Amino acid sequence: MTPAVRCSGVRQVFGETVAVNGIDLEVVPGEVFGLLGPNGAGKTTTIRMITTLLPAPPGAIEVLGLDVATRRTAVRRMLGYVPQQLSADGTLTGRENVALFARLFDVPQKLRSAQVAAVLDVVDLADVADRSVKTYSGGMVRRLELAQALVSAPRVLILDEPTVGLDPVARDGVWDRIDEIRAATGMTVLVTTHAMQEADEHCDRVALMHRGRIEALGTPGELRSAIGPDATLDDVFRHHTGNTLTQEKGGMRDVRAARRTAGRLG
Repeated sequence: MTPAVRCSGVRQVFGETVAVNGIDLEVVPGEVFGLLGPNGAGKTTTIRMITTLLPAPPGAIEVLGLDVATRRTAVRRMLGYVPQQLSADGTLTGRENVALFARLFDVPQKLRSAQVAAVLDVVDLADVADRSVKTYSGGMVRRLELAQALVSAPRVLILDEPTVGLDPVARDGVWDRIDEIRAATGMTVLVTTHAMQEADEHCDRVALMHRGRIEALGTPGELRSAIGPDATLDDVFRHHTGNTLTQEKGGMRDVRAARRTAGRLG
């Protein structure tokens, strides 16, 4: 079976900082795979390489068998991507935002209206689709961004900290939609997070990154059992990171952006 995502010796360096240091992993089609780790571990850098937003050397990363270095356009057409920072335009309505993404991802014009309506219904925003996004709650905005990523019917959905800044109820609402869509379509989901409880509840397998390397890989249960009979994923995290914090190049900029996102999400 062709992996949904395959990384082989992936490395990324910014100046003197090694952000990703030779990682190997395979994501199985149809699974929810969590990429865990502290801020600065290299998760977002890895995601940006997979989504072709950062360059990768030929042969290092494949999405459904396609090399991201040489087949960038084809890879992008198979992906849905929800970044950490807000991608919805508050001056537009929810429907207009999703329609814009439908055009960007070349959804055929004759299918756009129906496809936009369908994904808004899936994320439970059909009743507010024609309201300005600036009137939406944080959870509604995040579900709207999920709809934007889904409008092109991607085979792989990539979520970078999808519940950042959300309260528990809104966070559960986002995950409910993700789980329902994955169960209905068999779509592969790759998610980055440092929320261990979310990963434990929703991911089939996880990889724990630290200082640009993968320190542990397996099901949440396997990783917990390796630490002890009563261990949590938080314990796994502490075991492999030593409670230390790392910093990538541009870290303060990323922190400020994340705080702005959290503030706007309420």
